[in-house]
Amino acid sequence: MTAKRILICATQVPFVRGGAEYLVEGLRDALRERGHTVDVVALPYQWHPVERIPESALAWRMLDISQFNGQPIDQVICTKFPSYMVRHGHKVVWLVHQHRQAYDWYGTPLSDFTNIPEHRQVRDEIFRMDRRGLGECRARYTISRNVSARLRRFNSIESEALYPPSRYAAQLRAGPYGDYILSSSRLDRAKRLDLLLEAAARTRSPARVLLAGAGPDRERLEGIAAKLGLGERVRFLGFVGDAELVELYAGARAVYYAPVDEDYGFATVEAFGAARPVVTTDDAGGVLEFVEDGVSGLICSPDPAAVARALDTMAANPALAERLGRAGRPQVAAITWAKVVEALVGA
Repeated sequence: MTAKRILICATQVPFVRGGAEYLVEGLRDALRERGHTVDVVALPYQWHPVERIPESALAWRMLDISQFNGQPIDQVICTKFPSYMVRHGHKVVWLVHQHRQAYDWYGTPLSDFTNIPEHRQVRDEIFRMDRRGLGECRARYTISRNVSARLRRFNSIESEALYPPSRYAAQLRAGPYGDYILSSSRLDRAKRLDLLLEAAARTRSPARVLLAGAGPDRERLEGIAAKLGLGERVRFLGFVGDAELVELYAGARAVYYAPVDEDYGFATVEAFGAARPVVTTDDAGGVLEFVEDGVSGLICSPDPAAVARALDTMAANPALAERLGRAGRPQVAAITWAKVVEALVGA
């Protein structure tokens, strides 16, 4: 493959780091390892108030990234909204997600759009911008079949799913099946960690719950844990370093990951990499592209009592947890950066 000068276009919410940021960094490093000259262009994104959203898209549209200092840019790879509004003759998108508040979250408590003329106008503008920006792309990939399905449903645009590897793929290992349930996601309402806490309060077993991650929902979640009287059974670990997180995966009995219609879910891929089963729900979106009920994890309804039964099943049977966890491992072995680079650069 001929070496190229490539820019990755990324949307950055100041002071926030999560799966999208790790994906961009992983892609950058993978491209560099294969001889390409790569850099990341990130613009701050502001979605509040809603009326400011088109300004972020306009900022991308006004950029001239065809060349820098007389050196041509061969290709751009765009990720989240509105980075794909940038103009370039060889534009490829690897879509993490669109602005979900205007799409599948619209009309739910997760969206800050309300049914007023100003917000409806902005929503219409987002739809138009997405059709144009994504329509200009030479190739369209998404991080999951779930994201592709949304793109088809709302925008009538076809795309191909291309799974990203975990940044910990080479480090994850299978250790003993310990006495705790691990959550390794951002503390955000969409991750539905309140459901985990409510379920923990209903379990027959005294299994511990460890929550590794930071986020804006921590204070509310700590209040819920206190109100439910969970005490020492639940620990909020906050942000943990890479090595510590790998150890937490290696020693967990199972991993809980049941967000609302997730785009992809690195926690699932990482759990399988460490041969841990995943407890999830039947509305968790991209997670269900990997977890098979009774084969590599347990899938239940998004109800505290149902989740509690799944947690009790895992707590009572370490042999079952090991069998389910090891069944998931082959699924993620085939997710590699080599495949991602070949698709995106060869597009």
